Amino acid sequence: MKILFKSLVLSILLTSSFLFAQSISKATFLVKGDCSMCKERIETTAKKSGAKTASWNADSQKLEMEFDSTKVSADQILKNIAEAGHDNEKYKADNSVYEKLPPCCHYEREPSFLKKTISEQPIIKENQFFVRGNCSSCKARIEKAAEIAGADSSVWDAETQIVTLNFNPAKTSADVILKKIAEVGHDNEKYLAQEDVYKNLPSCCLYDRTLPFGVKSDLVHSDENPTPKNDISSNQDQHEKSIEEVRVTKLLDPTALNKKEVGLTFNINSKELLKAACCNLSESFETNATVDVSFTNAVTGTKQLKMLGLDQKYTALTKELLPSIRGLASPFGLNLIPGRWIGGIQLTKGGSTVVNGYESITGQINTELLKTGEKPETALNVFADVNGRFETNMTSTSNLNDHWTQSVLLHGNATLGKTDSNNDGFLDQPTGNQINAAYLLNYNDLEHSGLGSHFGISFVKDERFGGQTDFDKKIDQTQQSAYGVGINLSRFEIWNKIGYIFKDKPYQSIGWMNQFTTYQQDSFFGPRNYFGNQNTFYSNLIFESIIGNTNNKFKTGASFLYDKYDEDYLTENYKRTETVPGLFFEYTLTGVKYTLVAGARTDFHNLAGTQFTPRVNFKYDLSPKTILRLSAGRGFRTANVFAESQQYFGSNRQIEILGNGGKIYGLKPEIAWNYGASLQQEFKLFNRKASLVADFFRTDFQDQVLADLDISPQKLIFYNLNGKSFANSFQTQLDVIPLKNLELRLAYKYYDVEADFMGGQRQIPFMAKNRGFFNASYSTEKTAKDAFWSFDSTLQLIGQQKLPNLNSNPTEYQLPEYSKSYVTLNAQIARNFNKNIRAYVGGENLTGSMQNNPIIDAQNPFGNYFDAGMVYAPIMGANIYVGLDFKF
Repeated sequence: MKILFKSLVLSILLTSSFLFAQSISKATFLVKGDCSMCKERIETTAKKSGAKTASWNADSQKLEMEFDSTKVSADQILKNIAEAGHDNEKYKADNSVYEKLPPCCHYEREPSFLKKTISEQPIIKENQFFVRGNCSSCKARIEKAAEIAGADSSVWDAETQIVTLNFNPAKTSADVILKKIAEVGHDNEKYLAQEDVYKNLPSCCLYDRTLPFGVKSDLVHSDENPTPKNDISSNQDQHEKSIEEVRVTKLLDPTALNKKEVGLTFNINSKELLKAACCNLSESFETNATVDVSFTNAVTGTKQLKMLGLDQKYTALTKELLPSIRGLASPFGLNLIPGRWIGGIQLTKGGSTVVNGYESITGQINTELLKTGEKPETALNVFADVNGRFETNMTSTSNLNDHWTQSVLLHGNATLGKTDSNNDGFLDQPTGNQINAAYLLNYNDLEHSGLGSHFGISFVKDERFGGQTDFDKKIDQTQQSAYGVGINLSRFEIWNKIGYIFKDKPYQSIGWMNQFTTYQQDSFFGPRNYFGNQNTFYSNLIFESIIGNTNNKFKTGASFLYDKYDEDYLTENYKRTETVPGLFFEYTLTGVKYTLVAGARTDFHNLAGTQFTPRVNFKYDLSPKTILRLSAGRGFRTANVFAESQQYFGSNRQIEILGNGGKIYGLKPEIAWNYGASLQQEFKLFNRKASLVADFFRTDFQDQVLADLDISPQKLIFYNLNGKSFANSFQTQLDVIPLKNLELRLAYKYYDVEADFMGGQRQIPFMAKNRGFFNASYSTEKTAKDAFWSFDSTLQLIGQQKLPNLNSNPTEYQLPEYSKSYVTLNAQIARNFNKNIRAYVGGENLTGSMQNNPIIDAQNPFGNYFDAGMVYAPIMGANIYVGLDFKF
């Protein structure tokens, strides 16, 4: 029995000695990286270096790991990670190693994560502790708190961030004193100050809470310092102390060209959207050089986008990567997404991925709705302009728990003013109102269970009335003597996206997205009526993985699109149902300096037949600051001739469709090939970062539905292309920061767009060959209360445009062959009073450029020559607006 007891004691002692011989440390470090390949490399290096666990997150740039400090130091692990090519808090990777990383791994190296190293921290003695602070006021507060907690004396040094305590252990303890110091607002190595206490310190006392203990803060005049975790344990040996968690926030450019993307993709964030009024999506591109925005006609007040010299209908417009503005919603859908709901926009020129569908020809514009950021926020915006337009937006984002977040988005607007600036008897813009609401629910547990989900539901109702100033919407249309326009829209959407990342396989995932949309339009344009209804169901299943290693990735899956259309134009009814199941596969090859993305999809369209859509994108890094991109691809779509030509409904043109045996209005689908090349160059100008991008794209139509305005001024004739149709687009853009806080953007665009019409080859009307663009943004330095001014201005030069041939009209109702060039200027001044209140005032078309007589024969709207669709310039003069933003 004694032998058994001795054996048990010996076993316990041996086990205890083994356990105590291990010193498992947990630490978090900042390590730079960008993608799943970086994640694999960082975690593998850490584990090979001795870490027991290692988990790196690309969004936060944080590496969390556990290691036995008796066997390996954090210093050695970070050194090995740098040798593998990744900058971190203590070591910077060698340039030659960084350059050899795959292009997708070329993270931004500035600003650097390097902080004062452990070895550089002051060595502390017994009864010395690290306490954060800044100034003499901090010193007085810290020493007073120590005295209250029972210290006989204390001395705090701002440079070393050390407090030296002299106390009687019989009366108090270091723990009690440090706790009291935290209660008055000063973080220390054992306790953290409460957030509300810290925020109420004088501005001169606001220290940097992200720095390692022992590193002196620069003076901070902000309450935006992140709060560290509250479970800081005492550290007995400062020599082996791990570097505290550091958080560095990179200020994103308002519009940034993504160097990692294979395609020419611009990321537009909320800062860019605040440079202009941005009341809806159509106005979100006023400060963007890539997209052209213009009025469609003189009676509806709607705006349309053009990209690469072609109409909006050839660009895929998605929301949350789901089909959004298409089909019958094309003419007015941009007005149904409020600008203050937008969290960001991704704009891709040229052929986009086959994963998102077949309709993209000139590019894709994806809108992301506002979601919960790092902290909950409720915002209120009110807006008004001199033309009687009023708008209110309320957005609220919040965390329900650790995994669930929600967004509530509300919008309402009303146009009450009746303006007729050119005295032609017609309203410059319609009156009316809109009510819009959306709810988003998000689940994110990707790091643990691998699951993520996004749910959304929205409803909008919009009603507009325009036409002659004496038109009375209360009188029945059949009894009106005045020409009126009425447009009543409603749309309901519900969607869900769910994704799963396979455990221990961050490169492998599966996602499924579904959406149902119903869109209704009831409208009249003088004596003609148009009613349209579209019900759409969309589903897309995507599986992503690798072939061998992460240099060879692929996406594959299946999609299904269902469209049911029901339209009435005058006395004719047009119904059709389109069902389109499809399959796709996309392969990504990543080399040291290049990335290739090649994909293809096959769609089985019940009316347009089987369609094969290949697309390829190639990016080559000629140097770290010089990037060449090439793209080619095919796209197809079915034309909605009535909905997409409503800008000409405000006229007395008769519509004719010359069918050729197709199953959609008797017409064949539209098919086009797009080819593109671009060169991106980054360099230093005025010793500051600058970039130059030049791109050329060509679109060749294999089939196209042409809208011919030239055969007769009294007709609009649709027919399929018989011959050639092409669009050449060249753009060069320079972004430069000549002075601190001053950003300049200059761009020039050239378009050559022609087609073989029935009367011969000619230019597409309403497309200026030459366009110039200049944007300047400046902001003052932030003051202690986060107050600052910002100034933004955008100048655009629009060259001559080919106009439709109206020569068979009487002379007074004809147009010249080409329009005159004109210049527009938009500007805005904003004042941020603090972090939560912002006021702004701005102006649109401050040059007062206006088209003379935008409505042909406005005095006789029921006559043969009346036409409000010949718009090539602004129809309204200068517009002044004001607004207020509040955040809670």
